[in-house]
Amino acid sequence: MDAGDDKSYDDINVTPMVDLYLVLLLIFIIMTTAGVQGTKVDLPRSSTKPPELGAPKSKAITVNNAGQIFLDTVPVTLPELEQKLREHQASNPEFPVVIRGDRQVQYQGVMDVLDVCGKLGLTKVGLATAGPK
Repeated sequence: MDAGDDKSYDDINVTPMVDLYLVLLLIFIIMTTAGVQGTKVDLPRSSTKPPELGAPKSKAITVNNAGQIFLDTVPVTLPELEQKLREHQASNPEFPVVIRGDRQVQYQGVMDVLDVCGKLGLTKVGLATAGPK
């Protein structure tokens, strides 16, 4: 045996463990801030990748499977929706709107929301879909 083989391994290398903790922290931060405003609905699938929705000034309008309408997470009626969008439009005229409809919702519910957006002259309107499986 060599004299170098008698080396004691008293020190623990914690660098890989710190790297793992930093990666887990980064994943946690990304996952908690990646959510889109609104109420959870079962979105229909699309064949293409949806556009990025990184604008924090956007409004999310959700129509759930019971036909209820939500502005961000607040339940509203169609007249209330129009009034709140008009108020937001006064301070920010070119804000984007994302309409999220549950796949089980009646088509008329989404059309009513689109009519309100058209009446207000909103041009940046998108329909949210889930990506392909």
